Amino acid sequence: MKEMDCVRIRVEKEKYTKEGVHKGMYGWICFDECINGYWLVNFPQCYDRPDIATISVHEDDMEIVPIMYAEENEKIKSHFEK
Repeated sequence: MKEMDCVRIRVEKEKYTKEGVHKGMYGWICFDECINGYWLVNFPQCYDRPDIATISVHEDDMEIVPIMYAEENEKIKSHFEK
C-alpha cells in the first residue's frame, strides 16, 4: 500500500465503529508510512460534508480498490444513524 491508494474496509470491528467507520466503507491512505501494520486512512463523504473519520486501520482489515465511492460511505453511515 502507498499514499493515496483507495481502500475498502473488509471487517466490522468495534475500534473502527466507535469512530463511525463500518465494513464496506471506502477511504484513502493519507501517508506513505505504515507503523506496525497500521495505516492512517481518511473516510470522506460527498461534497462539502465533513469527513467521517481519519483513523489508523490495520492492513489486514482493508483491501485496495481501483476507485473510491464516498456515496457508499454515506449510505452505510445512514444505516447506523438513528
